[in-house]
Amino acid sequence: MHFVKPAVAATATAIAALAFSSFSQSHSHQSLNPPNTALSSNPKSNRSFRLIKTFATSPSPLIMNHDLSSQSHTDDVLPELLTEFMVDMKCEGCVNAVKNKLQTINGIKNVEVDLSNQVVRILGSTPVKTMTEALEQTSRKARLIGQGVPEDFLISAAVSEFKGPDIFGVVRLAQVNMELARIEANFSGLSPGKHFWSINEFGDLTRGAASTGKVFNPLNKENTKEPLGDLGTLDVNEKGDAFFTGIKEKLRVADLIGRSIVVYATEDKSQHGIAAAVVARSAGVGENYKKLCSCDGTTIWEASDKDFVPSKF
Repeated sequence: MHFVKPAVAATATAIAALAFSSFSQSHSHQSLNPPNTALSSNPKSNRSFRLIKTFATSPSPLIMNHDLSSQSHTDDVLPELLTEFMVDMKCEGCVNAVKNKLQTINGIKNVEVDLSNQVVRILGSTPVKTMTEALEQTSRKARLIGQGVPEDFLISAAVSEFKGPDIFGVVRLAQVNMELARIEANFSGLSPGKHFWSINEFGDLTRGAASTGKVFNPLNKENTKEPLGDLGTLDVNEKGDAFFTGIKEKLRVADLIGRSIVVYATEDKSQHGIAAAVVARSAGVGENYKKLCSCDGTTIWEASDKDFVPSKF
């Protein structure tokens, strides 16, 4: 299993992925360059990608100057993804503050900002948690709205939310290419030490982790040394917090929808699972530009931190 070494981090605010609607593949492949879109001047990269001019209708697929789906990876560097945030920006000063801050972060290759739609699109290998903290340091509200690679994946991203009452967390999975997925996780409320965690067969939580079945293994080989759903261990600090980033080969996000992610009491899985959450489809790039909650009409900026599970971190 090729994972980036997990790192334990202090409590930080992360952003829950919002529900999304799929975009139609019948849209035009023409990329638009809105007049008020601020392009990155980051000297680290001459790569560019374009934002959609209007988000009133489903955006069309992006034509990019680089192929993220064929990128290689090493054991200490995460593969690059496009990540979209909606950020509360009101003027060009806001745009400059956001871009200048993000361009100081290691792993970020390019930043584009669409002021009229308050969308920031980031290309790079930086974890969502790090980008979220950077945006918050500009004193502006931000919400993660999409992540992935603008390729022809039916499902490119998924999320699993642990909603307590004792253990809180969010796990994000994004398809990099058909042979590789990227995983990020934040947890709080766990006991210090190492905890085994895995993707399990079923999303049945009627008996908590006990009803989620075995560790997911589509190869269905009993002698498999390491099932595909084996995610290794989480290192939890003395405060009960854990932060994980890694990659998993052969893992396809589309195969995980409706299954579950389970955290166990011990590193060797000798005890039962102590927390479980269903894996749900999440917004990919260009698939979620809504500013209003469909359930109650609340705008994204009026929603309180209590409306977002990861605010427990």
